[in-house]
Amino acid sequence: MVPDFSSEWFARHLEDRTMRGIARDMAGLIRRGALPVGTKLPPIRDLAYVLGISPATISEALSELRKLKIINGKGRNGTWVSGDHFAAKPARLMSFGNYGDDVLDLSMAIPDTALLPSLEQALRHGAQAEGLNSYQRVRILPELEEAVRRDWPYEPEAFLATNGGYNATYTLIHALVTPGSSIAIEDPTAMRLLDILEDFGAKIIPVTCDDQGPLPSSLASALEQKPAAFLFQPRVHSVTSHCMSKERLMALGDVLEGHDTLIIEDDGVADIAMAPRQTLGARFPDRVVHILSYSKTLGPDLRLAVLSGSTSLVEQIQSYRSFSSGWTSRILQSAVAWLLKDEATQHNLEQAKQIYRQRASHFQQALAAHGKNIPDNHGLCCLMPVESEQFALITLAARNIAVAPGSKFSVRPLAAVRIATSTLQDHQVEDVARAAFLASKPA
Repeated sequence: MVPDFSSEWFARHLEDRTMRGIARDMAGLIRRGALPVGTKLPPIRDLAYVLGISPATISEALSELRKLKIINGKGRNGTWVSGDHFAAKPARLMSFGNYGDDVLDLSMAIPDTALLPSLEQALRHGAQAEGLNSYQRVRILPELEEAVRRDWPYEPEAFLATNGGYNATYTLIHALVTPGSSIAIEDPTAMRLLDILEDFGAKIIPVTCDDQGPLPSSLASALEQKPAAFLFQPRVHSVTSHCMSKERLMALGDVLEGHDTLIIEDDGVADIAMAPRQTLGARFPDRVVHILSYSKTLGPDLRLAVLSGSTSLVEQIQSYRSFSSGWTSRILQSAVAWLLKDEATQHNLEQAKQIYRQRASHFQQALAAHGKNIPDNHGLCCLMPVESEQFALITLAARNIAVAPGSKFSVRPLAAVRIATSTLQDHQVEDVARAAFLASKPA
């Protein structure tokens, strides 16, 4: 049983009576276990009276603790200690588990490691990178900038190497957007993007999509709420694998005219997609940040992405990075530069594109043969509509197949499951297609 803690008890333990002091001292009490989980806090007015301060000061302090998710409740129902762990957790990502060796895990849309290039020569080259072991905070190595400029979809003012695509998004959101702001994002979208925005405390405005990308009418409605940023995938969608048409991108640009919303383009599937690169960067050079990740093409352990934008935006992002890593490994930057220039690597990449496309097409055809049609797939997975997500997950699990629940990719109800096709071998296609069809519609 959790003991009662009176206002007088708090008066003895809260030494600093400022808003930040109360939040800090109370957080310390929770961290040390002096206030266990389940403790109900005194009413705000009672606590304010005993401390001799304004109720507004107490209210603001508790608001800070709610952001840490260590207290909960508000108003007449009271407030209580709900947790003692201060580190934020990506709730959507952390809900995935290890399914075991006997389960065919199609829950993650990841590259087939057999199709990734060898890194041995690239890393040997990277170990001789310019300025190796210097503490100078370079945004991007000259050799990497030269390599990425060759086929970058527009001519930006500045580049920045980051520790992967999601690191780029996380960093620029914190650097350029005020906490608590509204952010428009295509719906559905990558679950890790939603984790980032939810942890940031952003108000998420979903923008409805079809098989060509975000609907211009839905984006127009979202812009009426004056979001600080619009985040979308300009080439191939990481959840649906739909390919954005050039016409749709132009239409979205028309909608964005006359607004000052920051435009964030996340090209995460990148060059294993058959679709060409495209961007609004040339049209809105002062407010587009374009991100290209090399994790799925060259290898996730390279932990590297490159972003582009105006000099002003890139300087702000780099300034925020200076609080932590400061720069991305020169070894890895140089290794990626070598891979981008290596003819054999580029040849292997073209082969990988074809294989991923064939796997997606074979699964789509097998599913259609059972009577379940899904749109054409240009990426590493497909999003299959179902009547009941729970029924679908259980039906597939009973056949030792793990997939991702569609609800992880949306802030709205979404009856679907995402099935990875990138690692699906030919001999597995028919069994998975049959199971997926059975899972899509309860008998």
